[in-house]
Amino acid sequence: MAGPEEFDAVLVGGGIMSATLATMLGELEPGWRIAVVERLDEAGLESSSAWNNAGTGHAGLCEFNYTPRGPDGTVDVSRAVEIGEQFAASLLFWARLTTAGVLGPPGDFVRPVPHLGFGRGAEGVAHLRARHEALGGHPLFADTEFSDDPAVLRDWVPLMFADRPPGEPVALTRSTRGTDVDFGVLTRRLLDVVRGRGGDVRLQQEVTSLHRRNDIWHVELRDRRTGAPRRMRAPFVFVGTGGGTLPLLQRAGVPEVRRYGAFPISGRFLRTARPDLVAAHRAKVYGHAEPGAPTISVPHLDHRTVDGREYLLFGPFAAFSPRFLRTGRRTDLLRSVRPGNLPVLAASARDNRSLMAYLVRQLAQTPAARTAALRTFLPTVRPEDWELVPAGQRVQVLKTSGGRGAMVGFGTEIVTSAGGSLAALLGASPGASTAAATMVDVLAASFPARMSDWAARLHEIAPTAGAGDRLDPADLTARTDEARRILGLVPDGVPGGDPA
Repeated sequence: MAGPEEFDAVLVGGGIMSATLATMLGELEPGWRIAVVERLDEAGLESSSAWNNAGTGHAGLCEFNYTPRGPDGTVDVSRAVEIGEQFAASLLFWARLTTAGVLGPPGDFVRPVPHLGFGRGAEGVAHLRARHEALGGHPLFADTEFSDDPAVLRDWVPLMFADRPPGEPVALTRSTRGTDVDFGVLTRRLLDVVRGRGGDVRLQQEVTSLHRRNDIWHVELRDRRTGAPRRMRAPFVFVGTGGGTLPLLQRAGVPEVRRYGAFPISGRFLRTARPDLVAAHRAKVYGHAEPGAPTISVPHLDHRTVDGREYLLFGPFAAFSPRFLRTGRRTDLLRSVRPGNLPVLAASARDNRSLMAYLVRQLAQTPAARTAALRTFLPTVRPEDWELVPAGQRVQVLKTSGGRGAMVGFGTEIVTSAGGSLAALLGASPGASTAAATMVDVLAASFPARMSDWAARLHEIAPTAGAGDRLDPADLTARTDEARRILGLVPDGVPGGDPA
């Protein structure tokens, strides 16, 4: 076997997170030798793939699950505001690269699509109204409109309201600042930037071993085309392999994850490409979970553009596979069970019974039941117009919190080890939308001594992303508006804007 190749940073996984971090490191340290390794034939084919996520540019504009309503009727919007600011950092990051001429036409990976919140029933409408009022004071949400006027609702989303029977209280909020993002295309564009700046992007390279010796991380790989072994060495390693992250850290003996467990959840969507349906619903509409259902069950009806073709997706519907990746092994779940995480697995099974019951119901769901769920959004649905398609594989991280088995359903958890020389991501939603902000957090956790030297550059790359780099809300809005103009996201009729 040849000797190991030397790098300053090795990033494992060819998804949006590694692509974003590699691009940032290339800007901050142009002289570093950076490698990104991916086990599949192409980058961005797992969770970053357009068909493995909803494509929503999560900005807190419409998602009920980011704005919980308390028993007294008040709504906590802090999470939505945080996510809105994090997505703004992503927009600024992409706009800067677009202006530099290295990211290609932005319309290939991000498009303007209004985001709407859909309140049903008296409680749902009350939650939506309170959410709208609570967010109204923040500039990023200032354009959001609320209406329960049937004529306005028909105008906003005719597919949902043109033929809706009267009787049930309904309302919508609408923001024209919403986006549809193809994170797979964006991932590959970012990695092209990395290549263009001298970085190595290696495909079909599977990590077989990861260990640290003499303050250096040793990464052993197998070329999936030839079977040949390869070795890399670097003082810094990042692991961003989605569902593959926890198993790799377990095999590496990283102590910080010894008590973590994992539970895989598959997703499915109903999909249609019927032109008249697609033309009548140019929006992403997020509803709220049914009473007693977990927040991960939030239904949404989305306009999508993938490979130049337009679709509508409705879901998600949960399914089950023991794999941790779409292309993973059936033994992934069993192999993740270790003596150290047995207590958290048992506690999570005990303390998340409602979620387990929900998954059982979803697994037993019939086509008629899925159509009935879609009918709450689209009363005139015809089952023959829709097909059931698989979506991504998500791994819910399990840990103990306050003596209870907690499932990390939302947010991305950064794990660092060995003084920050290894960093990894666990978790899912809102995930990809917050990539720029999350990667700045990774840099801060891994390179605290360098952050003062990098501060000015990071402020150019992705302002608002770091705790010490938050812009005034008015400045943030102004810079975000300019980024939206650069990315072609300003709708028709907006003063100073380009046509979408």
